[in-house]
Amino acid sequence: MEGSKSQEHQCNKLLTRFKKLDNTQGVSKIISFIESKIIRRLLTLFVMGIVIFSSSGVYADLTKQDIEEIRKIVKEEVQALREEMQKEFGYVNKRIDDVNKRIDDVRSLLYVMLAGIFTLVGFIIWDRRTAISPAVKKINELGGERRED
Repeated sequence: MEGSKSQEHQCNKLLTRFKKLDNTQGVSKIISFIESKIIRRLLTLFVMGIVIFSSSGVYADLTKQDIEEIRKIVKEEVQALREEMQKEFGYVNKRIDDVNKRIDDVRSLLYVMLAGIFTLVGFIIWDRRTAISPAVKKINELGGERRED
């Protein structure tokens, strides 16, 4: 019970630390941190296994009950590691979803800006045609009067 409280406290501490990261590099930092924790835990379990099962002289008097107890402890550690990984990956997935949402928002803004630019260009062309058309008519009228002279 005491160990799960400390693990929960550790997870909460990590989550508050990662919530402060507000960029896409934060996701890669989270993943590398999780990987390092996983590697450390697996290395610890591996070393425990080697120490326990390799020294037959020292641990020759281990009973089946002792072995089962060790197996139970290792299983609990692996389970705790899995739960911690699930929590951390859940947070990473949430961050990735947030980044995707931001990208979608920027893409939508880009489309609106492009539509505005095209509309502005169209308006400018229409305005120039309407402004020039009376001048062209006047020039044609004046040009026609000169030909008659």
